[in-house]
Amino acid sequence: MLILAGLPIGDAADASANLKSIIEKVEFIAAEDSRKFSRLCQELGIRYSGKIISFFEGNEVERIDELTKLLISGKDVLVATDAGMPGVSDPGYRLVRAAIENNVKIKVLPGPSAVTTALLLSGLPTDRFCFEGFAPRTSAARVNWFTELVEQPRTIIYFEAPHRITESLKDAISAFGADRQAVICREMSKQYEEVVRGSMDDLLQWSKSKEILGEITVVVSGFNPEDRDIDQKSIIESVLRYESSGMSRKEAMAEVAKSYGIAKRTVFDVMVAHKSGDKI
Repeated sequence: MLILAGLPIGDAADASANLKSIIEKVEFIAAEDSRKFSRLCQELGIRYSGKIISFFEGNEVERIDELTKLLISGKDVLVATDAGMPGVSDPGYRLVRAAIENNVKIKVLPGPSAVTTALLLSGLPTDRFCFEGFAPRTSAARVNWFTELVEQPRTIIYFEAPHRITESLKDAISAFGADRQAVICREMSKQYEEVVRGSMDDLLQWSKSKEILGEITVVVSGFNPEDRDIDQKSIIESVLRYESSGMSRKEAMAEVAKSYGIAKRTVFDVMVAHKSGDKI
């Protein structure tokens, strides 16, 4: 059997009795980080006797065959990532596919989730949401990534590294606008948990105010179609005013998008329509 273990994202006390029982009995443990797994077991006051097999992003592909052979031979393998659920921005998905292809039974041990925990803490709509994984590492890729999400109507959730959060928020603002509502959840369920709610600009100012450490989950409000009902005349006048002050058309549109809290693409479409004499 392949067992996917949902581990605590911070507070070890969140671990279920079922999780602790299976860890103590399972024969093989595919762990993302053996030291962190051992530390968790110490915090839980349990001992494991199963063989630890290293299983992380860098060796995931080469470990699939080894773990699949164990499963086919009738052995139980528990997959444990550093925190949360295997396969969700962590190794696990490929092994699940291999297990399915070989008719191996799969069991999931439900546990804490950074995605749904942040969603509930955010206070933003929970009826529809999407999880986008980690934001890209480079600025150009992030801008394109955020731009594709600008008119996503569902609440958006993604992960970001603490050392990139400030630059990442700047890129997010260039796409979403400074006024889009968002929330940062840092170190959830841990001693120094922090939840920051406000506009994208509010979050940017917070990120600049101190050294940011720990795990970060960002939640962004979805696009409201009513935002398209904007005063096109005012947008056109604002762009032309910025241009007359010496800005390029591109700079002017970016500044107007920021001030209105709308996507740059929206301003671009308005100006194209203005030039052709059409209305959006």
